[in-house]
Amino acid sequence: MSEQQLPVAVIGAGPVGLAAAAHLVERGIEPLVLEAGPAAASAVREWSHVRLFSTWGEVIDPAAEKLLAPTGWTAPDAAAYPTGGDWAELYLQPLADALGDHVRYGARVTGVSRAGRDRIVDAGREGQPFVLHLTTDGGREERVTARAVIDASGTWTTPGPAGAAGLPALGEKAAADRVTHRVPDLSDPAVRARYAGKRTAVIGSGASAFTALATLAEVARDEPGTHAVWVLRRGIGGSTFGGGEADELPARGALGLAAKAAVDNGHADAVTGFRTAAVERDADGRLVLTGEDGRRLDPVDEVIVLTGFRPDLSFLSELRLGLDERLQAPVALAPLIDPNQHSCGTVYPHGHRELSHPEQGVYLVGMKSYGRAPTFLAMTGYEQVRSVTAALAGDTESADRVELTLPETGVCGGAGLFDDPAATAQGDSGGGCCAPAPADAAAGATAGGGC
Repeated sequence: MSEQQLPVAVIGAGPVGLAAAAHLVERGIEPLVLEAGPAAASAVREWSHVRLFSTWGEVIDPAAEKLLAPTGWTAPDAAAYPTGGDWAELYLQPLADALGDHVRYGARVTGVSRAGRDRIVDAGREGQPFVLHLTTDGGREERVTARAVIDASGTWTTPGPAGAAGLPALGEKAAADRVTHRVPDLSDPAVRARYAGKRTAVIGSGASAFTALATLAEVARDEPGTHAVWVLRRGIGGSTFGGGEADELPARGALGLAAKAAVDNGHADAVTGFRTAAVERDADGRLVLTGEDGRRLDPVDEVIVLTGFRPDLSFLSELRLGLDERLQAPVALAPLIDPNQHSCGTVYPHGHRELSHPEQGVYLVGMKSYGRAPTFLAMTGYEQVRSVTAALAGDTESADRVELTLPETGVCGGAGLFDDPAATAQGDSGGGCCAPAPADAAAGATAGGGC
């Protein structure tokens, strides 16, 4: 079989991986989607209780919608906000079903290389197909070949730690029975009982932390003694709670306002400029957070760590990737998304050129393309794979064309001040376009996911 007759391997049957497969089918190129889980969108299903801050109209890929049309699928209300569970059941699983045998479940990719060429070898490298090593649910090892590789495996399995240095805080692993790195489903009675009437530390400053604070505040209104301690590395500034009414995704803005209301209404206390160094247990078994400056917070019963995610690059170690040393994102993309430089949440549309690597034919897309950077949107991933698949089909004109306008967040960061407590306390002066401090949130503001 010639290389052009080989399929394009897509790693991950999540939103962006399945969109990539739909675009490949539309281009007449055979995809092979390799999903480690037992169903489509396995990672999304793990946060099925979280409501997205994007509408249905913003999280359905156009090529995927075309593929679904002949199956009798009916698109949900474009203006409504799905939960992760809705997204998986009403769109992503039907899309995977429409792709049929192009999707393989229980197939975990453990390594990717060039056939007969390790990372060192130059000779004949680009003429060799890619080889992907798999482990199936039954423990069997397999090897498949592909003409190109689109890695849409995301970052869900590698959350950031509580430790401010990027490593787990001392004692964080030992306290695993009281520490979670996910937004808890407080609608589940068993989970709710874990936090109701308890004191919980929430570490993080993004949309997931806002969601946790807002939902804990809802519990606090019904369960006396429920209280959150919001642990921030930075100070409180104009953009701490997001863009508010300046955010062009209204539900994302409302989410930050709900977190602000949790603080303003006394359901949460904010601890600023705190960089976690250790998690200790007191004599009663409660957890005490210690900062790098020696501060010790009052004991808490639970800790929710929501400090972002990072890419798993271990199975790509035999490929020649060009990654930024800070973000672990493609070198050409990194300046567009780097929170050390990036201002106002604006991310310029980008495609195959920004996503390319020294190893031709390899693309990291979706959340994984952002490395450690925040603010990824599903629509960004859909535009990425539209461009990448056009490039793989030889349609350079379409691949180079920008077909996306992204919504402003209304948030500033940048100029190296993103994590500087003093700078943020003065109103995020480094960005130059900051929104005013948001007003109080209305009750019932939408909780949002990272899309």
